[in-house]
Amino acid sequence: MRCPSCGSPDTQVTDTRMSDDGLEIRRRRRCLACDRRFKTIERLELSLPVVVKKDGSRSDFDPQKIRSSMGLALRKRPVSSDVLEQSARTIEERLAASGEREVASQRIGELVMKELRRLDKVAYVRFASVYRSFEDIAEFEALLAEVGPRKAASRRRGGA
Repeated sequence: MRCPSCGSPDTQVTDTRMSDDGLEIRRRRRCLACDRRFKTIERLELSLPVVVKKDGSRSDFDPQKIRSSMGLALRKRPVSSDVLEQSARTIEERLAASGEREVASQRIGELVMKELRRLDKVAYVRFASVYRSFEDIAEFEALLAEVGPRKAASRRRGGA
């Protein structure tokens, strides 16, 4: 590691800390030539697959697309940006761990829906209604029934 002040390659690590999520290592360093102190961050770099779109075209995986689409679905919902970030990382880690060289955009959409359903049912419905491109109200009602309360169904059957 070169010193950002003098450019010397002679630096010494004085402290190392792991981030809470375990994906970053923060190091404090000292230049042996000019005695300046500076910090570095090492991040895990995931090897992500190429995305195959519905029309067959291919593009590089863009993690920002996941964050922005999830952020749009979670807009004005009680979910923190840290939770959103962790969920997006979870999706990236699953894709990287799959070992696949290519992944269908539909699979990414399903992973996003799974995370949103876990985080916030309203955000899940928002995303799913756009993602699935409903043709009629019956499809939307089926989605609502899927995430809605079960009490009404149990009352109709004579339950509590």
